[in-house]
Amino acid sequence: MKHLWQQTRSFPPAARLLMANQFAINLAFYMLMPYLAFHLSDGLGLAAWAVGLVLGVRNFSQQGMFLIGGTLADRLGHKIPIMAGCLLRTVGFGLLGWVDNLPALIVASAATGFAGALFNPAVRAYLAAEAGERRVDAFATFNVYYQAGMLLGPLVGLALLAADFRVVCTVSAALFAALTVLQWRALPARPRQGTDSGHESVLAQWRSVVANRPFLLFSAAMIGSYVLTFQVYLALPLAVTDALGSRGTAVTSGLFVVSAAVAVVGQLRLTGWVKARWQPGEALVRGLAAMGLAFVPLALSPRGSSTAVLVSLVVAVVLLAAGSAIVYPFEMDTVVALSGNRLVATHYGFYNTVSGLGITLGNLGTGALWDFAGRQHATWLTWAALTATGTACAAAVAALARTGRLTAPEPQPAAA
Repeated sequence: MKHLWQQTRSFPPAARLLMANQFAINLAFYMLMPYLAFHLSDGLGLAAWAVGLVLGVRNFSQQGMFLIGGTLADRLGHKIPIMAGCLLRTVGFGLLGWVDNLPALIVASAATGFAGALFNPAVRAYLAAEAGERRVDAFATFNVYYQAGMLLGPLVGLALLAADFRVVCTVSAALFAALTVLQWRALPARPRQGTDSGHESVLAQWRSVVANRPFLLFSAAMIGSYVLTFQVYLALPLAVTDALGSRGTAVTSGLFVVSAAVAVVGQLRLTGWVKARWQPGEALVRGLAAMGLAFVPLALSPRGSSTAVLVSLVVAVVLLAAGSAIVYPFEMDTVVALSGNRLVATHYGFYNTVSGLGITLGNLGTGALWDFAGRQHATWLTWAALTATGTACAAAVAALARTGRLTAPEPQPAAA
């Protein structure tokens, strides 16, 4: 904790505020979202298709709108989208607790999703600008706060749920309202840098991003890493259910806690250790390889032995979280570098949109493979495919590094 505090204080005040802001965003988000499906189905009595629709709208309105959010941040400055996102989450989370008809729930869900699309690219672009040459350290520290919010949010939400789901929503909305005021009063309105977006049309901005071939190749190469990370929510819980049945709920929750705890405790140490020994490209490749290898113990675990499966699950979560912690700060730094410090938020928005599409397609493929493997009594196929995904990602990034496509282009001066 002392190391985290010292590292945080070494950054400018605006960067420190963004880190605290992200902790509070995740705290408020994860105190509510894990329990929303239960509230919709059990509390409001919605049909399963309606629950899926509400949750799907939230995901689409965030993942599908990241490019819009990034573009707005580059055109308007970073502060306005951050404030607007927090304000929109205030309204959306408040509505989720107090409305009970499907159209209103869909509107609330769309608002919460678009809010994330507004502030996520803006926060990362702002942090990159404030950190300067210390971007890797800044993103590593940022990820500690990000994961800490994910770790504590469900626990706070569970405690508040003992009173009522509306209390959870009200407290979450109040936190976002407080964040809106905090950004308005304390976050400097940083001027746009490295962009002539004021003289470009939106389509021209998007064309310049799509024309950035090294950035596109890197975005495509990294899709698999997001598919692997998401398996904490899909394949790993399926494995728990397969091994323990209905008794596996507590174990699934425990896996989430372990994943977040590894990042909170190990992020700064891992980043410091890696920076001292590896080049950024090497860190990305080896981190991705570790994420793929995380599923090997599950592939080798004997079917029918619940103890062996549980041990393999814990090993998989630890390796997956450690690999992600290695990759994340260098990945975020590479996006900035490949943007040439121009339209940084738009590049982040495009990158997140591509990743979101990859997660959707990857989940469909993983789910279909899980069903097929289960019918064939060969669950190892799923784990082998995920390991191959990590290996392919590592190989793709290694090829980009070897051919010089991860090297930052010359910065382009801003237009007068």
